[in-house]
Amino acid sequence: MKPNISAKTNAHFLGSKLRSLRKQSGMTLEDLAARCVQIDAIHAPSVSYISLIERGQRTPAQNVLEILATIFQRESSWLLDDAQQPATQQQDGSQRSADRLQLEPQVLFSNDLMEISIPELLNQASITGRQFAHILIRAYQEHNRNQFPDLERAADSVSQKRFPLRSRQILDIYKQHGIKVKWFKKRSFHTISDEEKEVKTFFRSFYDSPHTVYLNEELKHNESRLKYDLAYHLGHKILHGGDGLISSQSTGGELGGSTPPSKDRLTTMNQRDILTAWRDFECSFFAGAFLCPRQPFRQYLSRKAYDIFAGKQIDLTPAVVMRRMTVVSPYRHWHYFDIYPPNKLRAVYRGNGIPLPSGTMTDSPDFCRKWALFQMADDLASKETLTQISLMREEDRDPRLYACIATQTKDGAGNPHIISVGVDLFPLLETHGTKPEDIIEAMEIAPRNNKNEIVIPEKIKSAISSAAKILNLSWVESGLNYPVSIICPRQSMCPRRTKCVKTPPTPRRISWVEEIKDQILEDSD
Repeated sequence: MKPNISAKTNAHFLGSKLRSLRKQSGMTLEDLAARCVQIDAIHAPSVSYISLIERGQRTPAQNVLEILATIFQRESSWLLDDAQQPATQQQDGSQRSADRLQLEPQVLFSNDLMEISIPELLNQASITGRQFAHILIRAYQEHNRNQFPDLERAADSVSQKRFPLRSRQILDIYKQHGIKVKWFKKRSFHTISDEEKEVKTFFRSFYDSPHTVYLNEELKHNESRLKYDLAYHLGHKILHGGDGLISSQSTGGELGGSTPPSKDRLTTMNQRDILTAWRDFECSFFAGAFLCPRQPFRQYLSRKAYDIFAGKQIDLTPAVVMRRMTVVSPYRHWHYFDIYPPNKLRAVYRGNGIPLPSGTMTDSPDFCRKWALFQMADDLASKETLTQISLMREEDRDPRLYACIATQTKDGAGNPHIISVGVDLFPLLETHGTKPEDIIEAMEIAPRNNKNEIVIPEKIKSAISSAAKILNLSWVESGLNYPVSIICPRQSMCPRRTKCVKTPPTPRRISWVEEIKDQILEDSD
């Protein structure tokens, strides 16, 4: 029996609920219309028709109602009743971040004192100015949730939102902006990294001020990397006038993927380090926005169910697809990692505040090896792609639930590295009525396998599956085929019932002065 939707009150409740669900999921009207086409191209409503439904001015036919119910994982009857959509409080990813410091007292954090103390601190910690600049930029990305409208508009003004673009089309744009291209020959070679380690490097391209881009002829055989380098240097011309103050493009595991801007490797910080790193970031973001304009690329990803290999058909590397995915998705709680085995984290983005693994500035052996990307880094021959649902446990902090996908790829020099993208599931589950504490409680009492992984309860699996369908993330559902891994930021503070590695006990730090003080106060009572 079909539900009666003739009453204006039902149309009003339906419109209100539909608008609420759409906004909670971060969708525009165009996004929702595109998803409807995916479900049923024949009966899918248009953007204007959905808008009329939301305003209570249209009552959809049964087949349209079922399309909307499928997208938001609800019963069609629920959309029509007069029960209100439950209010939920969505935590901001920055509030979940574990790495924040209250800058108090403010007198100690004045600009004058910071300008004096930061270079000394970096020198003592053996951190280069370039590394510190990348930390600042990463924090800026995370604070802004990877949303930079000015850079998006600059890229769109040049690309005219054409998607996809071929390298020959980009070269035509070069001519329009007076940029010349010259080719050089240079094979991969071995050099010394910032950490004084030998790395295999491929020198791809560089910008010679004021209007010449030099490209390695090897790029002619790799359309995806050629397109990225062309877009990167175009960004320098558009954003900075092609003044040449930008890093050359190379691969091989160096921080930021570029060689140092000068021949001398600096151990202290200077203004040029920060400016160059900042421009590298701007041009890299421009390149992503230029090659993957927000709305066309979001619709493309939606059609592909956010497949990380969707770029293969249009000559985009998985790394570009993953990074851009964190920008254009209507969901904001993403993270992204790029690691060179065994422990070199080259790129990090934490839009959801996921704790950083320890030792991100060095090759720390203390990483939790249960993370999907570290599992792959430890055994490059085992799997090329790995999906994972993981429960993050830390001492004195609430657990968090993540879903990720990691894949093995190679840079231009042939070095293997692992890239991984993932989402924080709790904000989405909270939005749709599932309490994190209920999930944690269910997992605490759930059975474990011989690897101390959690056999996920069917009720929780169903909730995550529904959430994944709303976000249209096919790889999240793939992760449900495996037990839930328990992860932590570092091995030395492993929270598992049975430790995955044996570590020596950490000696208790004793403040004997405070103990004497407490004893005196106790005796005086």
